[in-house]
Amino acid sequence: MNAQRPQLLSASVRDVSCGAGVRIVEPSNVYECTLGEKVFVGPFCEIQKGVVIGARTKVQSHSFICELVEIGDDCFIGHGVVFINDLFSAGGPANGERALWKRTIVGNRVSIGSNCTILPVSICSDTVIGAGAVVSRDIDVPGVYAGNPARRLRCFVPKS
Repeated sequence: MNAQRPQLLSASVRDVSCGAGVRIVEPSNVYECTLGEKVFVGPFCEIQKGVVIGARTKVQSHSFICELVEIGDDCFIGHGVVFINDLFSAGGPANGERALWKRTIVGNRVSIGSNCTILPVSICSDTVIGAGAVVSRDIDVPGVYAGNPARRLRCFVPKS
């Protein structure tokens, strides 16, 4: 076997449009996205191109936010949350064919617990997603959701 040297790539923060007071903990790979004012990004995160994250949202460590995701203001994304944009609709990975990818929209004041998986869905404002949940369908009623697949445990009236 002929041993080859691998190409080493570094995590970086590049071409990010951000508001005042944004904090990103290294190492993180954050590129070609938009971060609102006072957004916090913990270590070991990847935020891909085209992602939009609203003001005062916190993204905790080890989270992955792929292309075609938009997150509102005042949200909390727990540790190890993974967003998915490829549903393998052609029977396998889309291999970069963006036409097969789908969007995810997260409203304002949404809290997503640690280790959740968020498929391409819409999540309304004032919603809590419990740790470890798999969100595979749109959520259009504010409340607390948990499980696999995520189901509503209770509704609540948001604070005004």
